[in-house]
Amino acid sequence: MYENHRIAAVVPAYNEEKLITKVITTMPDFVDHIVIVDDKSKDATAERARSVGDPRVLVITHEQNTGVGGAIITGHQAALDLGADINVVMAGDAQMDPSYLPALLDPIVHEGYGFAKANRFFSTGSYQGMPAYRVLGNIVLSFLTKFASGYWHMFDPQNGYTATRRDVLQRMPMHQLARRYSYENDVLINLNILRVPATDVPIPAVYGDEVSSIKLSRVGPEIANLLFRGFWRRFLWKYVVHSFSPVALFVLGGLLLTLFGTAVGIWTIIETIGPPVATAGSVILAVAPFLLGMQMLMYALMLDIQESPDRPSAPPSRQLREDPLPPRAVRRQETSPPQPVTSPPQPVTSPPTPAA
Repeated sequence: MYENHRIAAVVPAYNEEKLITKVITTMPDFVDHIVIVDDKSKDATAERARSVGDPRVLVITHEQNTGVGGAIITGHQAALDLGADINVVMAGDAQMDPSYLPALLDPIVHEGYGFAKANRFFSTGSYQGMPAYRVLGNIVLSFLTKFASGYWHMFDPQNGYTATRRDVLQRMPMHQLARRYSYENDVLINLNILRVPATDVPIPAVYGDEVSSIKLSRVGPEIANLLFRGFWRRFLWKYVVHSFSPVALFVLGGLLLTLFGTAVGIWTIIETIGPPVATAGSVILAVAPFLLGMQMLMYALMLDIQESPDRPSAPPSRQLREDPLPPRAVRRQETSPPQPVTSPPQPVTSPPTPAA
């Protein structure tokens, strides 16, 4: 256990027979459960995991390949059934250094966050040795994920080294999450809908002889489609259904005015091609709604950035576990009951005798 918390490591694995043993043997002692999810590997991943002989290991084998997201969801559900208080996701290719696990757990245990994620790009040196197209891709993907998820203070969204509190996982719609490489992006979107405080933790990646199975030609469109749909889903649930926020008014009104101004501007340009000259009224009718609409959209963006759940709103989980009673109840329990106040007995005097 870690700080009186039961920890489970969820390890999605696909064709990781060479590295899965290293992942298990380097797992810290405070990890109570190691859930290995073999996502229908074509090699001996499951057999290698069982051969380690670690009593903490639970191996689950999928009959069909579900993707990394599907494997993580299976692992989360199994870890919750085992009674874990915090679930940590670690890849089966040994790219996630287990020595940084305390740094990932501390924001949840001591600071009250519900979700913590590793960030590989916490300094300029993190990009050394990375091809330029990958650097550009990570920057663009991070910005698009910020826009779609609403977590404007977070970076490196594809980093799957995460820690999540039990109550957060129980609130998550597991059956609706993306099953493949867009899983991490979908998780951030759903966490923001639930207004879960989340944070980034600087943790470097460990690169070795592992071979990535990601194909950009397939993963890129998949993630882009999810982010587009995820943005509107978050907007609908967070700013319309849960509470009709001014953000909804600014976005809807801004879009209508911008589209109206754009349509009138295009019509004006088409009608004035050649000798005709556009009147001042036509120009104002096109420009004014467009500028007002853009201004409303900028206000909506500013409000959305301010709504980013970047600060804990609940007591740290360690405090809740050590002190399950609310503060008022604790004070009442520690305070001794007031003693009744009694006045001292008054002497009894006889009435004065009248004079003769």
